[in-house]
Amino acid sequence: MSLVVVGSLAIDQVVTPKGERECLGGSASYFAYVASYFGPVRLVGVVGEDFPKDYLDILESRSNIDVSGIHHAPGKTFRWKGKYSEDMNSRETLEVHLNVFGEFRPQVPDHFRDSKFVFLGNASPVTQLETLRQIRNPKLTVCDTMDLWIETQNDELRQLLKEVDGVVLNNSEAEQLTQKPQLVNAGMAVLEMGPEFVVIKKGEHGATLFTRDGISALPSYPVTNLVDPTGAGDSFAGGMMGYLAQVDTADHSAFKKAMAYGTVTASLTVEDFSLYRLINSTRSDVDARFKELRDMLSLD
Repeated sequence: MSLVVVGSLAIDQVVTPKGERECLGGSASYFAYVASYFGPVRLVGVVGEDFPKDYLDILESRSNIDVSGIHHAPGKTFRWKGKYSEDMNSRETLEVHLNVFGEFRPQVPDHFRDSKFVFLGNASPVTQLETLRQIRNPKLTVCDTMDLWIETQNDELRQLLKEVDGVVLNNSEAEQLTQKPQLVNAGMAVLEMGPEFVVIKKGEHGATLFTRDGISALPSYPVTNLVDPTGAGDSFAGGMMGYLAQVDTADHSAFKKAMAYGTVTASLTVEDFSLYRLINSTRSDVDARFKELRDMLSLD
């Protein structure tokens, strides 16, 4: 089943206790690469004239990723520089240069507009809504967001939440959006804003799914070799949406499995800088970790 992601492609400079790298980043990069383990994914984004060919080759090398939606614009690519704390539980953004991404108004290629599964990567909710309306008859639409849009475009974000099926955000963002200080109350309050489901990510503490049918909590897969947490959330979304598109359903049972796949793909991502751990992994590696996580959760 067709899956499209619209999001950022970036040049990251990442500093962690394990080292410093300039590398491929951006929400759409992580999402698309992970989703490609499960089936075809269509990528819409923008890069500048300085975007390294090696980075584009990483995406083009995956036969399941259709990169024909990448727009090449005059100017410089979105750049982000960040430094992680010693325990890697927090990070400081040192530099952000939106460059061509700042003016990007996605034009979804006509041959992408029949996509049934749609993921709107982190961007202005105005841009996300404009993008959503270019898809003709989607089956499942999901958006990401962040504290910036909750603070500066709150009304627009609330309008978007009425028009998508689901939203993915972290616990602090959920509490900021709803002004509810506790995760369960915040998740239920986001659900009341319109989406059919809400996924609240808690980093190393897993994720919680809120739907009309109930609440499901899932721990994270235990990682012993944490190198670079960048892209973990986008990888989680890629694994979740990739699995849902593969099985072509979005019922509560499928969502629990989808979140587990999101968790294990994120666990692979953080074991190296950028996408390099994913490049050296296969679907078999993903399935093996899924089985390990499932066995950990078994009470039999």
